[in-house]
Amino acid sequence: MVLSGILIRMDLTDRFVSLLRPLLTPVFRVNTDCLYVIIIGFLCGFPMGAVAVTDLYKKRRLSVTEGEFLLSFCNNIGPVYFISFALPSMGNPPLLPCLFGMYGIPLLYGIVLRHTRYRCKLSASARKTPVLCQASYEKEASLLAALDESVTASLHSITKLGGYMILFQILNVYPSLFLKQGLYPGIAQGLLEISGGLALLQDTSPCISLILLVFCGLCCLAQTGSVLAGSPFSLICYFKNRLCLTILCALYYVVFFSVTA
Repeated sequence: MVLSGILIRMDLTDRFVSLLRPLLTPVFRVNTDCLYVIIIGFLCGFPMGAVAVTDLYKKRRLSVTEGEFLLSFCNNIGPVYFISFALPSMGNPPLLPCLFGMYGIPLLYGIVLRHTRYRCKLSASARKTPVLCQASYEKEASLLAALDESVTASLHSITKLGGYMILFQILNVYPSLFLKQGLYPGIAQGLLEISGGLALLQDTSPCISLILLVFCGLCCLAQTGSVLAGSPFSLICYFKNRLCLTILCALYYVVFFSVTA
């Protein structure tokens, strides 16, 4: 989060995306800052997609339409969490099919949205490369200012995100009190806070666990709302896209596990 803040505040996002720009630009036809959100959102996972969108919007480098488009598919569970914690807790189901469901389908969803709903709304013109010829003392001042601002903003965000996590972990006690049988307690906990649900479900139903991971849980929804607070981006619009992705991925996972059963 701190590193992303520095890259945005020092206008270095174009360098960050330079390696993947030739691949992604023909597909999405968006500017460099949009490509940055796509890459950082999929690489780092939740909540970096939403954080990058709001940071770039505050710097007037993203429009509201661009932000809404990016939020529709760039705020998923992080690959490190998914591979190192989520999949082992399910008994390590096949890696590649699970990765496609978790990241391939959202990416395809974004491509479809770009060429349908947002076809005429987004400008494909790339942002001009920033001027880099500055005196060394100006660069140092910019770096220190960007670092200080990024650390302050990150600590503020992490504190709020942690507060929501604590709240929903407390709420996660109640499903176990009222739901005693089968998968229901794990599903209810997963809908509230995903880590608690995965810990309870374990390897009893990888298909259900994967679907819950796509939805991310109400805790992640509340955290996203916290990140988007003070911006014009609609949490309802984000939630609708999250539901669409959950339905699409649920269909994929149900078919996959039915065929491989």
